[in-house]
Amino acid sequence: MEEIKINEFEFDLINEFFTELERQGPGSPKETIRALSFIGNLSSKTKIADLGCGTGIQTIVLAQNTEASITALDLYAGSIDKLNLTAEKLGLQNRVKGIVGSMDNLLFQNEEFDLIWSEGAIANIGFEKGLKHWKGFLKKDGYVAVTYESWFTEERPAEIEKWWVDAVPEIGTIGHNISIMQKTGYIPVAAFTLPESCWIDNYFIPQKTRQEEFLKKHAGNKTVEDMISFLRREADLYSKYKQYYGYVFYIGKKI
Repeated sequence: MEEIKINEFEFDLINEFFTELERQGPGSPKETIRALSFIGNLSSKTKIADLGCGTGIQTIVLAQNTEASITALDLYAGSIDKLNLTAEKLGLQNRVKGIVGSMDNLLFQNEEFDLIWSEGAIANIGFEKGLKHWKGFLKKDGYVAVTYESWFTEERPAEIEKWWVDAVPEIGTIGHNISIMQKTGYIPVAAFTLPESCWIDNYFIPQKTRQEEFLKKHAGNKTVEDMISFLRREADLYSKYKQYYGYVFYIGKKI
């Protein structure tokens, strides 16, 4: 199991599992709002892109705490359908639009957005690659805000090092990632770690009931059994090694 990455399981199975959960990765509304506090000049004219948005829990938080227009993009149509339905229920459909698309092949206009947001998704295309690619869609003095898996220490036990290097080959320390942000043309504005509750209370614990339901629904499906074993292993490793790594919010301003 340690040789398998989550994205190597069937795309539809991964999304079927996670779409029924409130969150598809660690985070919280509180931390989204905290990151938003570092962004200047927000108004009703502000345009935000939320890339790899999943079912859009953070998209809705952005909409409820700004007057901006938000375009939220995800590869999975089921997640986008759920986001658009939520936006409509909350009366936000005039400012929030979910679309299906890929983060590494954006069809937006050059310098279209004031802010590009992405929680827990940039690793899918690479931290450096994502920052480089997305910069062209930001206006002058625009901002980027992303959460990204990061090492908290210079050294760590081999077991957790192997797990994360297999999952995110370019994973680095906070200092290294800030230097990448500078290298790709941003002024670092802020960086802060997500608290343990974002992982345990908001990501791992809600999965437990869903895992049992999913195993029953797909009884005898070896791929599903392996996927659930992977997710349980991820939670066990976090409990054991959480002092060495976690998600970090990185906020930068386009130079």
